Amino acid sequence: MTHSFHVSSQERHLKWSQALTPTLTVPSGSEVSFDLLDGGHNQIRPDNEATALRDFNFEMTDPAFGPIYIEGAEPGDVLVVEILDLKPGDYGWTALLPGFGLLADEFEAETPQLKMWNLTDEGTVTRQGSKRKLAVLKPGVAVPVRPFLGVLGVAPAVPGELSTIPPYASSGGNMDCRDLSTVGAKVYLPVNVPGALFSCGDGHAAQGDGEVCGTAIETPMKARLRLTIEKAADWTLKGKKGLECPHYITPKKGREDIEEEVLADKGEYAALGIHEDIREASRMAVRGLVDWLQAEKGMTRVEAYMLCSVASKLRMSEVVDMPNYAVSCALPLDVFIDE
Repeated sequence: MTHSFHVSSQERHLKWSQALTPTLTVPSGSEVSFDLLDGGHNQIRPDNEATALRDFNFEMTDPAFGPIYIEGAEPGDVLVVEILDLKPGDYGWTALLPGFGLLADEFEAETPQLKMWNLTDEGTVTRQGSKRKLAVLKPGVAVPVRPFLGVLGVAPAVPGELSTIPPYASSGGNMDCRDLSTVGAKVYLPVNVPGALFSCGDGHAAQGDGEVCGTAIETPMKARLRLTIEKAADWTLKGKKGLECPHYITPKKGREDIEEEVLADKGEYAALGIHEDIREASRMAVRGLVDWLQAEKGMTRVEAYMLCSVASKLRMSEVVDMPNYAVSCALPLDVFIDE
């Protein structure tokens, strides 16, 4: 039997801990809805756009909503999180914040910067023959609205308090993986403590792989998830019980999704960073794409960097030919909607 429960925007925490008091206790298989503040704790809104970055408090970022105690969950089990529905807010934001982002040292002179996105039906556009909303960066440049949750996690395996900002192998958290938690996906998380103590948050309307400027299209979100426990005995991978790190399954594509991709596909432009340090290879790739967007598309450095953060694909393209690694940063050319 499916049960329905709700977590309000007031029921949040800024640390992961085994000692948190559960907001809800639910049976395995329950559906839970959430009202989520954005990853900036709703500190940035259309009504305070002029002063939001000046007053921004980093210590309030990445709130997680919960935690939820799932009956029957024991250490070694697996929590299956099914993403049933996600509804972004009417607005979103992308920011360059001082000291934050893959190329933070190269954008010191341009920070802070803020882009507010209008995510209402009136503020978004669609391509001919498509139903998908596109969020407009500037005239002629728009990215598909593709909601997902940046934060999905359980109580950690160690005692004490852990920040909600980084992700953790044993418990998930702020993973910011755009394929992991779209509608229709299933996420598998290791259970470390009785009840699992699951929380989520950090709604994104769109994000590129890497979230390279430090922010995506951050937005408040209404979410509906199903939480199910699978016992450790049913999860044996190469003789190991349960999981050592999060796993996920992406949703199947329907015919409409495939037709829409074919309709919109103009190919990609990519820069390839090659370096013995993976981070430097990534920086080289992003820098190359930013340079190309400035030179060939007439974008400012800030616009180009933000576009890479919300729409590009930063990928490990080659890792075996030591001593150098190759990292690609690719941008779908269909973001240029007037070409």
